[in-house]
Amino acid sequence: MKFSSINFTCSGCGAPYRFDPSSQSLKCEFCRSQEPIEQSSDEIVELDLSSALSKLNQHSPVSINKELSCKKCGAGFTLTPYSFSSECPFCNTPALTDFTQELKPASLIPFKITQQSAKESFKEWIGSLWFAPSALQELVDDDGALDGYYLPHWTFDAHTSTSYSGLRGDVYYVAGTKTITRNGVQQRVRVTKAEVRWRVVSGNISVDFDDISTSASTTISRVILDNLAPWHTSNLVKYNEKYITGFEAEEYAIGLDNGFEAAKAKMHQKILHRIRQDIGGDKQRINSTNTTYYNTTYKSVLFPIWSATFEFGGKKYSYAINAQTGLVAGERPYSKIKIALTTIVVIGLAVAGLAITQDPNLFK
Repeated sequence: MKFSSINFTCSGCGAPYRFDPSSQSLKCEFCRSQEPIEQSSDEIVELDLSSALSKLNQHSPVSINKELSCKKCGAGFTLTPYSFSSECPFCNTPALTDFTQELKPASLIPFKITQQSAKESFKEWIGSLWFAPSALQELVDDDGALDGYYLPHWTFDAHTSTSYSGLRGDVYYVAGTKTITRNGVQQRVRVTKAEVRWRVVSGNISVDFDDISTSASTTISRVILDNLAPWHTSNLVKYNEKYITGFEAEEYAIGLDNGFEAAKAKMHQKILHRIRQDIGGDKQRINSTNTTYYNTTYKSVLFPIWSATFEFGGKKYSYAINAQTGLVAGERPYSKIKIALTTIVVIGLAVAGLAITQDPNLFK
């Protein structure tokens, strides 16, 4: 399907503008001139979840290949499914286009961390990994290692009320005796044993949630993206295409309904924690819970991420860097050679230590 391309060009030399995280403005890649991005005074609003879900009627995201024509070199190219911002593969000119999904992102967090700063965070993270292959360090040194993405997320607010039943355990101590063998002789000694007194409990708790975020993209695993949290959503700005230009960007591939189910799983863990606090005692067992959600709202947002992939041992590993805070998350490979060498060294030291213990004069 053909789409029109949106570009921003320098008024001085006509070269493409790209968003610059360090200055938070558009920057010309040739003459280095900058253009500020006007700040919107419009409020970023929360939208009613139930109304949206009823209108969507469990609508699934639509995968569409978007055909574009570069406004600089005239070449035609196709964006990957769900992508709405990329570069011309022939002249690297940034190109944006329209959305195809029903729900449009109304706000985003702009890139704050530059690519160079992201590489430094990535390098520090790799340095903390035991037995990481040396080739992983070479990946960081590669100038093209990191790609910038705006990935779609859902955020949810909710008031919850949860009824529960369970058991409260209170520890008490009972004095007694037991038989031990000391120097070949059996003896009875006094001991104190911990016991737990359980009693049935039930109750109701209320927990409020604000901006529980969950990924709406399948490009990077949800586990990795969840580990990039927290996102400081107080820094959200109204959606503006100028923040996007020069970066890859995607529409949501995971629908609002599935996004809310993932968010509820996160909420449930916090609800369980609050229930244990409400039960009190030394130990808690939760037998059943029933949660009702009230006044649930959502936002469709874009979060900035630097991403890298690494192939090692026939497997692909993914990494992501929170481009707002610099936090790094990802899968890690292990170097079998480094593990083997370390094992040999440890065994060698153990053997040497044993030899010295048996014959102190061995190495004199």
